[in-house]
Amino acid sequence: MTSSSKKNTSKQLTASQDANANEINSIDTDTDVSDDNTSGSTEKQGGLLASIIERATKSGRGRKKLVPSKVEAAVAKNMAEIHKSPTQLRLAFLGGGSFGTAMANLAARNGCDTTLWVRDKRIVKSMAKLRMNKKYLPGFKLDDRLKFNHDLAAAVKDKDIIFLAVPSSAFRETLKNIAPYITGQSIVSLTKGMEKDTFAMMSDIIKEELPEVNFGVMSGPNLAIEIMKNMPSATVIASHSEPLRHAVQAALHSAFFRVFASDDIRGVELGGALKNIYAIAMGMAAAYDVGENTKAMLLTRALAEMSRFGVEEGANPLTFLGLSGVGDLYATCSSELSRNYRIGNMLGRGMNIDAAVKKLGQTAEGVNTIQQVHEKASKQGIYMPITHALYAVIYEDKAALGVALHLMEAGFRSDVEFVMAHDHSNAALSAQMQAAAQDNNDDDADDK
Repeated sequence: MTSSSKKNTSKQLTASQDANANEINSIDTDTDVSDDNTSGSTEKQGGLLASIIERATKSGRGRKKLVPSKVEAAVAKNMAEIHKSPTQLRLAFLGGGSFGTAMANLAARNGCDTTLWVRDKRIVKSMAKLRMNKKYLPGFKLDDRLKFNHDLAAAVKDKDIIFLAVPSSAFRETLKNIAPYITGQSIVSLTKGMEKDTFAMMSDIIKEELPEVNFGVMSGPNLAIEIMKNMPSATVIASHSEPLRHAVQAALHSAFFRVFASDDIRGVELGGALKNIYAIAMGMAAAYDVGENTKAMLLTRALAEMSRFGVEEGANPLTFLGLSGVGDLYATCSSELSRNYRIGNMLGRGMNIDAAVKKLGQTAEGVNTIQQVHEKASKQGIYMPITHALYAVIYEDKAALGVALHLMEAGFRSDVEFVMAHDHSNAALSAQMQAAAQDNNDDDADDK
């Protein structure tokens, strides 16, 4: 790859993205959580509805109710203009799981030149013939314009953006495989997880393997089946590149799928990875038929752990109040559609981790994430009691109910993070749990 070819392709992508940026600005340049979370000033944000309201106010009609049908018609017209753009985005989605397929289908339906890459040639032929992903999204017809390919080189060449939706365990290998064909394309990670044994986030792997590539990460409460059913959903695209953020918004924004923007890559990515831990915890709790009070406590303490850990990793704590934080946490922890929730539920019913993973038949990123976060939090002294407890249940064969009781007896902290100083750590919690376990062993010995 020559320096001049890189510059030319980069200019072409920038021009394409700028064109889409100008168009998407009239629909939705909303940001997730706060202006501190993204580039750009408030004056540049707002979207279509805000502009309609502003015009109505200036014309003296601000107190009158807007007619919903007119607003919907205006949105539809604006979307149609974007989808008829002469600069059509060329996209490749790598990974034929449920989420990768759903996003590829959405982009194709929006009029983008979209190719879904799947490694297995037979699966590609089946999807092309049936217009359906029988394994992961059975019963949902895929858009007729969506193309399929098992040839990786052909799938990624001459594309504007490459979306990676492969498991975290295959992410680095996939980047290595596409590296020879990268001539200026941007990369967007759809993968929610961490690399085993390295604690590398997907953005870290992109920077290591393709250091010159423009990249972003996408995360949010995005259960694939609900997206395929056209249930209103939203996500966050995080990137330091404003043109890339706009391009992703143009490609995926639809009447039922809203795309917000952020420049906090670390926060958005961590939210998507960490919530899987607590989905396992919630699935276990459901197996014990806990009450709503318990679920609410678990959710809020999980959010505290996520933001505490995120700040240590350089994320903006406010990001965890948005779609990629509390939004994704709620969706994943409250739905049986969540793979991690189902794993937790099986564990709560007495199944061991290997049997649960085998029965699931899909990747549950939370299992690896628990191990990674537990080890890092322990080394750095970050207070992560729920994560620590789950590690004890899964990897140290501790009884779930006993661990939960010890959690309730753990040290007292302030309710909201970053408000009051804390004096407890993982080490203190470990010492308490070990002491309690020893007491139980002594009691058992006395009984004998």
